[in-house]
Amino acid sequence: MAKKQFKAESKRLLDLMINSIYTHKEIFLRELISNASDAIDKLYYKSLADGATGLNRDDFQIFLAADKDSRTLRIRDNGIGMTQEELDQNLGVIAKSGSLKFKSENEKNEDIDIIGQFGVGFYSAFMVSDHVRVESKAYGAEQAYCWESDGADGYTIRECEKADHGTEIILHIKEDTEEEKYSEFLDTYRIRSLVKKYSDYIRYPIRMEVEKTRAKEGAENEYEHYFEVETLNSMVPLWKKNKNEITAEEYNSFYKEKFYDWQDPLKVIHTSAEGTATYNALLFIPAKAPMDYYSRDYEKGLQLYASGVLIMEKCADLLPDYFGFVKGLVDSQDLSLNISREMLQHDRQLKLIATRIEKKIASELKSMLEHDRENYEKFFESFGLRLKFGMYENYGINKDKLKDLVLFRSSTGKMRTLKEYVQDMKEDQTCIYYAAGETPERIAHLPQTEAVLDRGYEVLYLTDDVDEFALMVLQEYEGKSFKNVAAEDARVQTEEEKQAAEKQAEENKALLEKMKTILGERVKDVRVSTTLKNHPVCITTDGAISMEMEKVLNSMPGAEQKVKAEQIFELNTEHPVFEVLRRFENDEDKLKKYTEVLYDQALLIEGRSIEDPVAYANNVAELLAQ
Repeated sequence: MAKKQFKAESKRLLDLMINSIYTHKEIFLRELISNASDAIDKLYYKSLADGATGLNRDDFQIFLAADKDSRTLRIRDNGIGMTQEELDQNLGVIAKSGSLKFKSENEKNEDIDIIGQFGVGFYSAFMVSDHVRVESKAYGAEQAYCWESDGADGYTIRECEKADHGTEIILHIKEDTEEEKYSEFLDTYRIRSLVKKYSDYIRYPIRMEVEKTRAKEGAENEYEHYFEVETLNSMVPLWKKNKNEITAEEYNSFYKEKFYDWQDPLKVIHTSAEGTATYNALLFIPAKAPMDYYSRDYEKGLQLYASGVLIMEKCADLLPDYFGFVKGLVDSQDLSLNISREMLQHDRQLKLIATRIEKKIASELKSMLEHDRENYEKFFESFGLRLKFGMYENYGINKDKLKDLVLFRSSTGKMRTLKEYVQDMKEDQTCIYYAAGETPERIAHLPQTEAVLDRGYEVLYLTDDVDEFALMVLQEYEGKSFKNVAAEDARVQTEEEKQAAEKQAEENKALLEKMKTILGERVKDVRVSTTLKNHPVCITTDGAISMEMEKVLNSMPGAEQKVKAEQIFELNTEHPVFEVLRRFENDEDKLKKYTEVLYDQALLIEGRSIEDPVAYANNVAELLAQ
């Protein structure tokens, strides 16, 4: 029989399609099972349209059979089958899809859900086999036909014997090489795992005869082998069930089994949409962050299904980075099964789905914050840092999406939202005060914090490195600007205190200038303060860079050019130490030692290291000995 040539560009095109579209060879089984499912669907829908009797959906199945001796793997269905002409058209033209044609002809029927629409899935068989034989008999036809090919050099079609309608694909699996172990695709366990991974939710049973062992009847310690037909897939996706029919235990079990977590999820989000983007989504917020969540090794992404068939294990494009903690899956009938990662990145439907998923997650988190505060704070303890990074990243492009989801520790002793802070502001308060440091306890004892707290104002305690940067990008909240209590322009003074400070500055001008000369470039200025209570000194800053920001920026990997905050060294004129400074104003040596000691103390209060600990210790010892 004369061999026909593919009606596309021979071997080069076939190789290009297979190698560029499919990353893993194991995908072939998913493709062929999906084709079998479509063939059954076509017959089922045809029977409904034609009013045919004798066809029951429960009678349909896909059957797999592997024979290691002959190195063959068979995939058989009892679907609609193909005529000689359809075999030639569908299998003789690469990238022509019979499923797509069928769906187009029946586009008014919204119930039709055909998986394969790209027309190349069948050819993935050549990734693992060196010879493919397709035996098919169309429903209602008398004659069956056989299509055979060794690859891109062409194919033959001839008559054959087949008792029932449907299609059987027989793959002759390639011999093993040093690089590839093709024999794995003849192993029962491997086949079962691939069906579970990719095709578990195909709506028809996928069955296979499996060899098992049992105790031999009437014989002690003797066993016999027998064969039993098993259904390998579960068929009904949990996410397509009505939410009212699913228990919390079912959700939790599904999550733990599917996403390898030992704890129940903190929250389940089960949602669906129809219209411009049709999909079902089942999302989970874990109770705890994975060990690698804040490392470069962590991979975000949702499982992506096309009509119940897994097409991508982790689709990163479905989640923004700041919601990368979400586990789960999305199933859409609008996506083509045969599609590459590169094509998905530009898929309009995928982008629409991703946008809706993002909005849904944000909405559910906001609801959780308002109605389940205890669990929200547990969530934020694990994943809140990522939300703050999301506010800061990309020049704050997402700040408005996240600003009402972030929490900060507060001088009230509670975790607070920005909204809660503003709602509870005093009438005379014009800005949102914050202080940055390593722990809430250390921040609370900063001289600058005490000065603001004494006025009765709430202070947000920023303990994460990204906190201050996130607020800097946000700039303001509901018209209220953010003020670091350590910023020079954040001091809270009455008119009387301002006048007193001006008077003290004028009276002690010479002393302040001498101390400024001693400290040199380490500080921008030395000033008096009338707002400090219990501390003799403190450091405030002038400009955009605070002391905490300086520390964070300079500790970053690759920070070659160090940044420096413009420090203002402030002296408490009401503290006894200030009188000692005035007494030694004209004693150059003593004034230098006192100035150095007090400046180093101010740094230590800020949680900063001092330049010369030995010199500091010697100065303290010398002053104490006098």
